[in-house]
Amino acid sequence: MSLLFKLINLLLYSNAWIALAATCSVWQSLLFISDAPISNFSYLLIFTFSSTLFIYAIHRIQGLQKVSAFKAKGRYLVISTFKSHIIIYAILGAVGAAISFLYLSWASKLSLIIPAFLSLGYVLPAFSRQRRLRDIHFLKIFLIAIVWTWVGVVLPALETNFSFEQQAIWWMMLEKLLFIFAVTLPFDIRDLAIDQHTNVKTIPALLGASKSKILAIASLVLMLVCCSLNVLSGLYQMQHFLAFVLHAILTGFVIYAADKDRHDYYFTGILDGTITLQFLMLHFTSLQM
Repeated sequence: MSLLFKLINLLLYSNAWIALAATCSVWQSLLFISDAPISNFSYLLIFTFSSTLFIYAIHRIQGLQKVSAFKAKGRYLVISTFKSHIIIYAILGAVGAAISFLYLSWASKLSLIIPAFLSLGYVLPAFSRQRRLRDIHFLKIFLIAIVWTWVGVVLPALETNFSFEQQAIWWMMLEKLLFIFAVTLPFDIRDLAIDQHTNVKTIPALLGASKSKILAIASLVLMLVCCSLNVLSGLYQMQHFLAFVLHAILTGFVIYAADKDRHDYYFTGILDGTITLQFLMLHFTSLQM
């Protein structure tokens, strides 16, 4: 294996890539709801990165036990090979999350009870017959969207004391929910065989791949409706809305081309990367204003 592929595997399967995406999601919200320097919220960004690193590492380790029949294939082979490394990343993530958690406001600490329960329930077999929340039919994609919305929007709003009486924050929450739903659906297309093996029903299993892609793209359109409403609310400027539109078009093409036979780099790398790309496009647009 070449050095390049080793570095890509390290970035993707150490969960650093998805942790970066979660951090960018929080930073993106801070761009619009706070005028304070981003350095004032470094503890929040560290908490987001570390906790995401921890949860996804636990998910990968626990997931190996559920898909033993696939251990010699694709990403599961890489994860199985570097399982001990991923355990170390989980420990580092837990330590980083625990320390940075202390700097959060009490409102944020209390609010994290809900996403923590959902996240741990998602990855750990804490229910009857060794089931996880993600093993409940049709539930996992909604759990992911809810947790990402909570961490990406609700947590920054609490840390900045942004008023939940303003409609803008609710449109931003719905916008995030719809976006994460859209980019998560193709992963269920990728995992059709695995979910069938573990007897978990998903939206693509019910609708098929083509209709699921249409649903994901429709979700992006609805996301743009929420963005337009936040232009009217004054939270976004027209330049931001145009950046959202361009990003939605690019993401739509990525979703359309997401077939189950594509290499996992396409999903874990490119599709997850659309989250970071959205932040970069909006950040660049904000710098030009």
